[in-house]
Amino acid sequence: MANKILEQMIFKPAYDYVDDGRTHGVLSPFEPGERILKAGTVIAEGFKPLSNDIRMLKDVAVKMRDGVTLYVDVFLPAGTAETAFPTLVAWSPYGKSAGTAPRYINLFNMIGMGNAWSSGLTKFEGPDPDYWCQRGYAVCSPDPRGIAHSEGDITMIGSQEAEDCYDLIEWIATQEWSTGKTALTGTSYLTFSQWFIAAGQPPHLTCINPNEGLSDAYRDICYVGGIPDPHFLARLQVNHVSASGAKREDMIEEMEKYPLADAPLWQDKKADQSRIRIPVYAVASYGNSLHTMGTFRSWRNLGTEEKWLRIHDTQEWPDYYSDAAQEDRQKFFDRYLKGIDNGWEKTPRVRYVLYDLEGGNKLNVPADEFGYGDDISYTKFYLDGTKRQLSTTAPTAESAAKYEVDGLPGRISFMTTFDEETSFVGYPKLHLYAGVDGYDDADVFVWVQKLDRFGNILSQIDVPNHGAAIQDFTQDGASILRYKEPNGKLRLSMRHLDEAETTDEVPAYTFDRVEKLEKGQIVEADIALSPIGMTFHAGESLRVVLSSVEEVGGSMMPGTPGCIPDNKGSHIIHTGGEKASYLQLPVL
Repeated sequence: MANKILEQMIFKPAYDYVDDGRTHGVLSPFEPGERILKAGTVIAEGFKPLSNDIRMLKDVAVKMRDGVTLYVDVFLPAGTAETAFPTLVAWSPYGKSAGTAPRYINLFNMIGMGNAWSSGLTKFEGPDPDYWCQRGYAVCSPDPRGIAHSEGDITMIGSQEAEDCYDLIEWIATQEWSTGKTALTGTSYLTFSQWFIAAGQPPHLTCINPNEGLSDAYRDICYVGGIPDPHFLARLQVNHVSASGAKREDMIEEMEKYPLADAPLWQDKKADQSRIRIPVYAVASYGNSLHTMGTFRSWRNLGTEEKWLRIHDTQEWPDYYSDAAQEDRQKFFDRYLKGIDNGWEKTPRVRYVLYDLEGGNKLNVPADEFGYGDDISYTKFYLDGTKRQLSTTAPTAESAAKYEVDGLPGRISFMTTFDEETSFVGYPKLHLYAGVDGYDDADVFVWVQKLDRFGNILSQIDVPNHGAAIQDFTQDGASILRYKEPNGKLRLSMRHLDEAETTDEVPAYTFDRVEKLEKGQIVEADIALSPIGMTFHAGESLRVVLSSVEEVGGSMMPGTPGCIPDNKGSHIIHTGGEKASYLQLPVL
């Protein structure tokens, strides 16, 4: 029976699948059957030789509950005494054979990782079958509905993908090569699909390992802060290629048809993490403008007590494939997929990072929770519109600071300098009293910066390549490649808080109405900022910038424009007295 939400979707023809054995990887031709990939085989130039023999089941047909057939590749250890293995599933639309596709070869070369870390069997952002088969695991890489040779029409994020992967997991459990235990792992799309799949509670899904991924399509990718951003979606949807004449869901047109978050379509694309009751080992970072907010939100909302969070200080790809991360992940999988009593439960529930952005980042700081505890105090730093300062004491007199949207500098900032070492760990927010002049709305972009004792703004490139091209890309954009410190944004007409989900530390928005600003009106709004873990040394300063443009990142990836702000006239920031705007920070 068809999923009812399909009736709400808008479909367009999928992009054509080029079946030339190159565009989508050297193993992309449709060739159902079994083969042995021998140790020492080089799948493609520049990739590492296989470390062991692998049994590959290629283009295996798996039927879904509605009769649609998907095709999957399965990689199994060969030449071992064991004949059944726990299985890692990598669910995404990126092509199960695309690990050697030129677009991914070029991407990993551009960021400085190269490709020698991979066997070439690795689905983009997924587990490397060579690594995991060597350690006694099977890896299943599916092409979801409509992708490549799989049947049906392509959908994006939500219950249809969750239902399909449910059916795949239960099919895996019936196979002679399976122990019946499965896990999900991978980064980005391979993470945000996990929130939906695990919430569907497939009986044979044993644990999950989400590594940075959004969890709410409306709030995390389409309308972050209520501001529309179709550009990354356009980049994402290019991956929707079909050899069977499938249609693809067009989320850009859905954005135009359903501009508010209470539409059934967007409700279907919001994961319910409270339904996830299995062990979860989640990985996050503070600086991924696409994934950070969704990952931390998911962590807070999980329905299981068996949950662990590790925060790192690089970008998701170099972290996911690092030796330390792989070994950590194996310990988690060995415990829950193989039943090995290896002491995983003694792992700190949270391991966080304290940046200093000057070569002294502290990694793996243990804690019972992130952003809460007896050692954390949420402190208000009040904005002073006259002195342009931040102070823990609110100015007694009201004042207003104004910046022109189309003028220079087009922003306004407030600063404080620390007399002693001060660290922040948790969830910052900006509580703002604001108005407009010459328009009826305002998109406010907020950026919290660390300045060294000489007044230089600090940041950190998060990928191995620090060369000129990366500098160019990340100076004003490509914010997932360079950590530029906490930030957030909000369209003030979309400021209404969701009382069921908002806490004093973390605002959440309904995005179910538009409340335009009238001339002379002063509105009160909370702007959620990305999590922080940072140390300021004596003599260093914190600056909070309010702007009419997204100065912190622009685009998330090189070559992709940022969101579409709607700003005209002037923004007026009110401070002090009864209109005491403040930046709330979690002091450690």
